[in-house]
Amino acid sequence: MFASIAARYDRANTILSAGIHHRWRRRAVRRAGARAGERVLDCATGTGDLAIAFQRAGAEVTGIDFTPEMIALARAKAPSIRFQTADVTALPHPDASFDIASIAFGIRNVADPVKGIAEMARVVRAGGRVVVLEFGQPRNRAARAIYDLYRRRVLPRIGGAVTGEPEAYRYLESSAGQFPCDEAFADLMRRGAKFESIRVEPLTLGIAWLYIGVRR
Repeated sequence: MFASIAARYDRANTILSAGIHHRWRRRAVRRAGARAGERVLDCATGTGDLAIAFQRAGAEVTGIDFTPEMIALARAKAPSIRFQTADVTALPHPDASFDIASIAFGIRNVADPVKGIAEMARVVRAGGRVVVLEFGQPRNRAARAIYDLYRRRVLPRIGGAVTGEPEAYRYLESSAGQFPCDEAFADLMRRGAKFESIRVEPLTLGIAWLYIGVRR
């Protein structure tokens, strides 16, 4: 599915979010406290937008994704970043080899999200950060009702029109509506690994959520 929408994925993201998704990624990098020289592993990197944002902060970045077509586009966008095809549930990296492991809008597409979090935590050093950016649902009832209407009625139509793959965006819409968010996702992270703390932050009223776990 992701291979079929890869060529138009960036355009669809920008149209569907009115460009706000770039702001969310920049916020994730700032909140993660990424510093020059830190080693970052960006999982489910897609076309590399979050990996690029971390690189702009001075980090040494590796990006992985299980879709070769996405990796090819990421390499074309950012030749100076190391991109490789890999699965977040079986990362080909040693324990404690990164300062930060991140994933943006990908954890809900992982067959076993708890295992994915466990692997991300495994490759992060003690005191390092696991950063997750994902869609969710607003806490406010009125905002949630408006967003649900957009998500169910508008998102699949526009996404399908832009990419030519309406079924893919029907899946993405339903997965975003059903996936746990807020403290429910923080609990999922705790099932995957031991964290000293987990920060939970709603973005744009809770359309997206940012989670930062400090590795114990």
